[in-house]
Parts: sequence; structure tokens; C-alpha cells
Amino acid sequence: MAKTIHLKKGLNIQLLGEASKTLEQASAPETVMIKPTDFVGIKPKTLVQAGDEVLAGTPLFFDKNNPAYRVVSPVSGEVVEVVRGPKRVLLGIKILADKSIRSAQIPQIDAEQADAVALAEYLCAHGAWAFIRTKPFDAVAFPDIKPKAVVVPAFDSAPLAPSIEFLLEGKMDAFQKGLNVLAKVSGAPVYLTTHAKSNSAQFGSSISGVEHVIFDGPHPSGNVSVQMHHISPINKGEFAWYVQAEDVARIGTLVAEGRFDGHRRLALVGSSVENPVYVDAIQGSSMASILKDRKLQSTEFGNRIISGNALTGDSVGEEGYLGFYHHQVTIIPEGKHREFFGWAAPGFDKFSLSRTFFSWLTPSKKYALTTNMHGEHRAFVVTGEYEKVFPMDIYPVQLLKAIHTGDIELQENLGIYEVSPEDFALCEFACTSKIESQSMVRAAHDLLYGELVDSRKEPVHH
Repeated sequence: MAKTIHLKKGLNIQLLGEASKTLEQASAPETVMIKPTDFVGIKPKTLVQAGDEVLAGTPLFFDKNNPAYRVVSPVSGEVVEVVRGPKRVLLGIKILADKSIRSAQIPQIDAEQADAVALAEYLCAHGAWAFIRTKPFDAVAFPDIKPKAVVVPAFDSAPLAPSIEFLLEGKMDAFQKGLNVLAKVSGAPVYLTTHAKSNSAQFGSSISGVEHVIFDGPHPSGNVSVQMHHISPINKGEFAWYVQAEDVARIGTLVAEGRFDGHRRLALVGSSVENPVYVDAIQGSSMASILKDRKLQSTEFGNRIISGNALTGDSVGEEGYLGFYHHQVTIIPEGKHREFFGWAAPGFDKFSLSRTFFSWLTPSKKYALTTNMHGEHRAFVVTGEYEKVFPMDIYPVQLLKAIHTGDIELQENLGIYEVSPEDFALCEFACTSKIESQSMVRAAHDLLYGELVDSRKEPVHH
């Protein structure tokens, strides 16, 4: 019997531009790019150089902090550029993709007969370990640090998020195989989380070998940190793994077929998209290939193209590339205009968390929101707005102030290991002081993650 957890705090931002359940094929990308910047805390060491020929599944780079796992190419083709920034920091590996993908020959492994160590080494060597991330920190998991739990979220509550069961259509056998692999490698309970008001709840009941937990409530109920807070809170020194549902299926495909699957089904959404649909694309695809032949709404100041959702995604523009973990592309109007006495108007077409505008009278209305800030940075004051959208037993404002002052001990006491930057996205949206709280939490986690990595490098004295 599935356990149901009810959440009251949070906010569903009703945006125009939800994808219809129509699947289209994206244009074959001329280039793809895999970016080390998508991986938290990584110190990449490249394994290829410009001019090298690669196949789908060829290792591109590894992490000096975690040398066991490799990040591999999703396509076959030629490495045309190793992109570097200041101090020669590796920013990306750009590949000129073949029209028809050729896969590297990967030896198959008998997942039922292999032990957990051998299975983990197989996933690391052939690119699938990069899908396994850890809470806290959101970094790729260390294979030798066992988790207290593994979470596989089968729903996404972010604005205009795709239907996970639609992303997994035709992949259920691989998904089940991947879940079995995760259970064996981790040696921990695997939690499959679904939402009470979507088809994913019924979808979860057909899966074996997992503990099914149903969440009922608004965003951020789909965030793994929020789910773990209510399932099994993470204390200092504890870790939980999490893997996106579609990536679980890709793990299953690798183990079952000996093939790295570089495809990524995603939702192309937003009020600026004339025909929001689902698209079959390639991991790391250029936005140019995803948006080719797609008609966008003409707006006064142009559109913002976001890899990911509107709250936590990356603004990449038409020349950018799809993020490694992203399964949606959101396009909304840029908001560079100033409004004279905008706060004094009735605001029937404006969304507000409070009752500032009369739009609260139509709670189900959907909006074509822009990127306007509707205010400027000001003193960080306690307004109670954060607590309305933060469904965890944590004081978010006090935690952010502890981060601002650099008090690590106070951060630990206030729950820094239980939260992630994405948990503060709604706080940013609601903040009257316009505090960039996601970047603050990310900086705090980077510092703590650096201490974890340094502690693993210290020699053991006997």
C-alpha cells in the first residue's frame, strides 16, 4: 500500500504554453555540446582533443575528484572544439554530429550475477553513473559512499513541466531494469515518488521492487529535497541518491543492451511557443536544432530561451545547448519595459502571490509572464512570504542569513544539508527584496562539498 504525504505550502505558477501530448522529431543537430559546468563540483580532465573521432558512448572527460566515472558522448562524430575559459577551465566539448549515430561496442554485464561493486564500475566506465546524483550537494554520487535511500521522482511539479509517464512511453522494461540496478548498486531502499493528481500515481503501482510514495500538494512537491525531508530527512554525514526517471531507463538500456542511449525526450513549452509539443532530441543538442522550423511569438523585446524550467533553468539563447539533466525547454517573453504606476493598476492580467492585484479572484487563470523583476534589490526583511511557499520544517530566511554571514555551524543547525538551490526558487519568485537565494545556497553547498572532497584526499595515519 502506497504511503501518501499531503503538502499544503507551495505554489503552482499557472503559465501559458503547456505542451500537448504530441511527439515530434527534432532536426538532427549539426553540433552537440557536453558541458562540465552542468555537473556540480566537477574538476574535469579531458580525454579527447579537437579532431578526434568519437562514437556514442566514447568517454569525453572524467572528474579528478571522482576519477572512476566518465562522461561520454551522446553521438558519433568529430570533436571540433574543446571550449575553454579563463585559466583554461574546460567549459565544454563540442562535437560535429553524424547524421546517423554509430554506437561504441560496450560489453554487456549480467546484472543479476554481478556484485554491486562490479555493477558500479560498469556504470562508471560507460557513462551511466553521471545520472546518479546525491543529496546534499546535487553532485554526481561517489560510488564508495553508500546512500541511506535512492529517490526516483516520477513527476515534476515545476511550471510547464513534462509528463514523466509520457517521457517513459515505450521504455517501461528498461525503467524496471534500471530500478533493479539502482537497488543492487546502492543496497538501500528505492523510493518511487508520484503525484496524487496525475496519472503517475497509477503508473507507480505497476512497478516492482520499490517503495511507492504519493505526494499531494503544489510545487515544490516534485523536488527531491522536499520529498526526502518528509520520507527520511538527511542529517550531516548522510547521503541520498536520486535519478531522473528517464535516466533510470537509460541505465536499464545500457545494462540490458550494452548501448549508451543519448536520446532525450523533452517538452518545448512557454507562452512564446506557438505550438508547444514534446520533442525527441539528443542530449546536449543545440537550441538551433531544437527550434528549427518552430514558430515563436514575436514580442517587443524578444524571447528568453531557457534550458530547463522558468524557475531554475539556464538562459542559453538561440546559440546555446540543452543542459545535461534538462527535460524541457521554456521560452517566455523578455521583460525589459518599465511600468508607470504598475502597482496601482487593478492587474487582472498579472499574477501575484499576495492579493496585490485582483487576479486572485481567478485562481485557475493562466498567464504569459515575462522576465520582468517588478522591483529592485532592497534590504532583506522578514515578510513571511518565504514560509508560504517552503514546505519544509526549516526556517528559510534564517538559513539564508546564516549563509550570508558565513556561519557554517549555524547553517548545519538550520538544515543546510536538507535543502537544494531549487527549493528556494519559489522564495526568489515571492521575495519582495529580490534576493538571489538560489545562488546563495549553491555557494554554501560548494564550500561544504569542497570540504568533503578535501577530507577524502587526506592520508590515513595509522
